[in-house]
Amino acid sequence: MHENRETSEMPDENLIRPAGEGKSRTSRTHVSEESDSGIIPMNHSNKGERSPAESEEGRPLIKENTHQLITHSTLSEARVSQGLAGVRKAARERKEMKFTALLHHLTVDLLRDSFYALKRKAAPGVDGVTWQEYEAGLEDRLADLHNRVHRGAYRAQPSRRVYIPKPDGRQRALGVAALEDKTVQQTAVTILNQIYEQDFRGFSYGFRPGRSQHQALDALYVGITRKKVNWVLDCDVRSFFDELSHDWLLRFIQHRVADRRIFRLIQKWLKAGVAEDGQWKNTEIGSPQGSVASPLLANIFMHYVFDLWVDAWRNKCAQGEVIVVRYADDNVLGFQFRADADRFLDALRERLRKFGLELHPEKTRRIEFGRFAEQDRRQRGEGKPETFDFLGFTHISGKDRNGSFALKRKTIRKRMRAKLEVHPKTGPTET
Repeated sequence: MHENRETSEMPDENLIRPAGEGKSRTSRTHVSEESDSGIIPMNHSNKGERSPAESEEGRPLIKENTHQLITHSTLSEARVSQGLAGVRKAARERKEMKFTALLHHLTVDLLRDSFYALKRKAAPGVDGVTWQEYEAGLEDRLADLHNRVHRGAYRAQPSRRVYIPKPDGRQRALGVAALEDKTVQQTAVTILNQIYEQDFRGFSYGFRPGRSQHQALDALYVGITRKKVNWVLDCDVRSFFDELSHDWLLRFIQHRVADRRIFRLIQKWLKAGVAEDGQWKNTEIGSPQGSVASPLLANIFMHYVFDLWVDAWRNKCAQGEVIVVRYADDNVLGFQFRADADRFLDALRERLRKFGLELHPEKTRRIEFGRFAEQDRRQRGEGKPETFDFLGFTHISGKDRNGSFALKRKTIRKRMRAKLEVHPKTGPTET
């Protein structure tokens, strides 16, 4: 099949190579790779290997989530599936395969689909070009853009720095990419998703096709109420998008992507910098929040730094049950035993330190929480279990009408205060 035919081209020598990677050409269809055990812990547990779908924490998709899964993508599913079915199949069946010919999937048709998938009222980038302006003469523009990308003449523009208010009163920095950059990024993300959606773990929910915050909340609810969870670890990676290491990210990408032209596109976006108050600023680390490619790049980074590692840790090191739900850089884990939770937290701090990251000291907490937490704390003469926040909701240990444990949720207070200033008659919701 043409879509899956790979060449023997490898990235240039000046590109970053994973440890142990040689320069020899081993196959015209793929390059076999030995994972660096210091980066990607391989799980050889006797508990058996699970597929990403099987490792998902929680219940099957409910009816409304299934509908969302079907209608999520705004790109032409028929066109994407015809052009990239071979890549998707190969990625699913050959987990060590490195794809060396991907750019030919970046076609004018896919660029057009990507353009129409963008938000039409989004703020313009540094060039000031709006969606409506670019649509005028679209076919000529896309043909020129396609030509520049394939000739290597495409140049990424810096992201325009803007700030939006956070619920706590602080400001969040965003990067608004130029329209052409958004279009090319969306097209590349569509191509790369065919590979990485076969690799990502089931407990990863953030910014993935067909996945949502509601599903992450569903998974957490089922994990806490049905599994042996007595302790909850609420983890937040501090300034994740600002501190993300370009060096490590590019190494991780090379585990699966060996097309040097796709690789250079990603490098261009990372090195494009930001423009603020008319001044250009270089970006040695970090990926601007708000760009089209950032969510996928962040998920690739966390897949290698956190997901594979935590899956191996809970299978090989934990004494009891462990559940995991991750949404971007927000993570909640449930443990059967306190000792496991404490040992994991120490190991996670050390793990993140290796990749230039750290946990937020104020937002990372280990609390007693679960079906038996209130009873156990009462026997020790302690108060009710503490609460924790995740994806906009405060999670509370409560009871149902029969007096049994029930996981309650209500909108986070600080977010409600911001909403009440606009909608004073709106009160907190509870599920």
